[in-house]
Amino acid sequence: MATQAQIESLVERVRDVLREDLVGAYLHGSAVLGGFRPDSDIDVIVVSTRRTTADEKRRLIDLLLSLSGRRASLRPGRPIEFDLVVESEIRPWRYPPAFDLHYSEMWRERFESGELEPWTSTTNTDLASAVTMVLLGDKPLAGPPPAEVFDPVPRSDYIDAILRDTGTVDEFLPSDTRNVVLTLPRIWSAVATEAVYSKESAADWALPRLPEEHRAVLERARAAYRGEAEDSWDDIRPRVRAYADHVVSEIERARTEADRTT
Repeated sequence: MATQAQIESLVERVRDVLREDLVGAYLHGSAVLGGFRPDSDIDVIVVSTRRTTADEKRRLIDLLLSLSGRRASLRPGRPIEFDLVVESEIRPWRYPPAFDLHYSEMWRERFESGELEPWTSTTNTDLASAVTMVLLGDKPLAGPPPAEVFDPVPRSDYIDAILRDTGTVDEFLPSDTRNVVLTLPRIWSAVATEAVYSKESAADWALPRLPEEHRAVLERARAAYRGEAEDSWDDIRPRVRAYADHVVSEIERARTEADRTT
């Protein structure tokens, strides 16, 4: 399914479910920061005037199962990362923000089994990063400009949200190597600078700052992300681990320096 058609179908059918309660729908992630590659997710936040009923949640989940990823029941498409938030719960801003529905392909099996709310918390720290990107990208799919819907996210909340990904390195580095390798420079660059980088631009920022022995790992991840190399890692697993350890230490050092200057 072509990306634009996939997005349009998603928004149209979300509107069918929420009707007059739809406030807006907004892109974020690589689609607005740059580096939108053939296997990049479509990242969307939808804002509603109220929480959804169980029936509406099921309809939205069925919609996402039909549109998202290689296993979509209609036609294969890009994976969709989808958040539904309530207007009064997202503005005025408070952290961590509440959410009403979160869809990810990581939870596909649980949604397919009939679960409507597989999460264990009703708040989602990652929304601090997502809303930051929504405001920066300014790409409404429906509704008013994002600045009319979302408050600015304090930098301290944004940094706290992205730093949490360093706690999952050990869990996901073996199985999702490329994304972890690319996510770490995004965190590092965000803590060390005032900018918000895409995965690809963060890799460009980090490469000259890495010791030579770690550059090949990040270069391979960037090339795989661009579709220029295979996404394979078995031949350099020890170097991947050493790279991750080094970047995590650089993130901690940058955080300590930032704390010292504030």
